[in-house]
Amino acid sequence: MAEPLCLMTVHAHPDDESSKGAGTVARYHDEGVRTVLVTATGGEEGDILNPEMDTAAVRADLPAVRRRELEAAARAIGYDVVELLGYRDSGMAGTPPNEDPRSFAQASLEDAVGRLVALIRRERPQVIVTYDEDQQYYPHPDHLRVHEISVAAFEAAGDPDAFPGVGTPFQPLKLYYSVWVMEQFKARHEKFLELGLPSPYEERIADGWLDWMPSQPVTTRVDIDGYADVRRTALLAHATQIDPTSPFWFGLPVEAEREIHAFDAYLLARSLVDAPLPEDDLFAGIRQRVSP
Repeated sequence: MAEPLCLMTVHAHPDDESSKGAGTVARYHDEGVRTVLVTATGGEEGDILNPEMDTAAVRADLPAVRRRELEAAARAIGYDVVELLGYRDSGMAGTPPNEDPRSFAQASLEDAVGRLVALIRRERPQVIVTYDEDQQYYPHPDHLRVHEISVAAFEAAGDPDAFPGVGTPFQPLKLYYSVWVMEQFKARHEKFLELGLPSPYEERIADGWLDWMPSQPVTTRVDIDGYADVRRTALLAHATQIDPTSPFWFGLPVEAEREIHAFDAYLLARSLVDAPLPEDDLFAGIRQRVSP
């Protein structure tokens, strides 16, 4: 019997689901695709970047606050299911939180892969979206580990000899990496200048940022016309992590952001179906095999 369409995204911390691919998930959710969010950690080490939220009460209850923010953002995006793998935020390499035995960075790779395999087998997503192994511009240990476990779980979920006892084997069909497109950063910078606004990219570009930070390869662009505003709404739900006055996130008029971020970009990392590249649909090559 044909399986219903299902999309699973795997992220490191609360708020990653909002900054990466929120419009894509919202679009597919509205099309009837089951959408599943897996977040590896509780984001306990994230700085409170919104001065209005930097209070003693918030700091004392930060894990619970971040969980509530995650749930609000997921509702805004349109996730049907939200799952936490249950690890603690690792912080950056070389810091004390990174050595915490509860942290994602210190967790057994086999244990972490097994937890994700169990969710894949339960939810049965044909498509999984995660991170590239190239995290040189933001080498957070949790992002690197998310890549590791996602690739391993993609391969193991359908193997009856792998992780017996954690669900009926199920093989996802496509694995994607979420991609930042440098052309969009450049377009934002130019739009700030065009509108006579100070650009948050000014110093980076003066230092040659666009020259030494090449665009990642893109195989798939998902049109998010009508869904570009979802990212903004979801980010604002993370009130501790996102300063609503930040020019980086909110410095341009909404209309300009809609024009610049008219698509989300992905790199197809693994596929078990035939579909010509480039694509405009994460489910290309799958739709005819499953029910909507």
